[in-house]
Amino acid sequence: MFEVAARMHFDAAHRLRGYAGKCERLHGHRFQVEAVIAAEELGPDGLAFDFVALKRLLGRIVGELDHSYLNDLPPFREENASSENIARFIYRCLAPDLPAPVRLSAVTVWESPECWARYTE
Repeated sequence: MFEVAARMHFDAAHRLRGYAGKCERLHGHRFQVEAVIAAEELGPDGLAFDFVALKRLLGRIVGELDHSYLNDLPPFREENASSENIARFIYRCLAPDLPAPVRLSAVTVWESPECWARYTE
């Protein structure tokens, strides 16, 4: 099994509704996102998946989140814009755009250098 990954970041504000702590108040992060692609075999070009293509696909999704108030975006109006939910949102947006036979293995979202959440299916 081969895995390739790309990372990007975006800046956004959010608040965690119903959370008993300082994160219930409006605050922001420089979120970092990593998407990991898995492939059983390499293509004829010797690549599992092209980094340029992965960054383009991931960039379209991350671009929608960049410099936004996440709670105002449709996926986070009803559920909290937690790192866990952001990772799931990005995963479910990115996975259908990948051509067979590659598949999305995981999406990880860091809200700080020490704290991250990962989503897989």
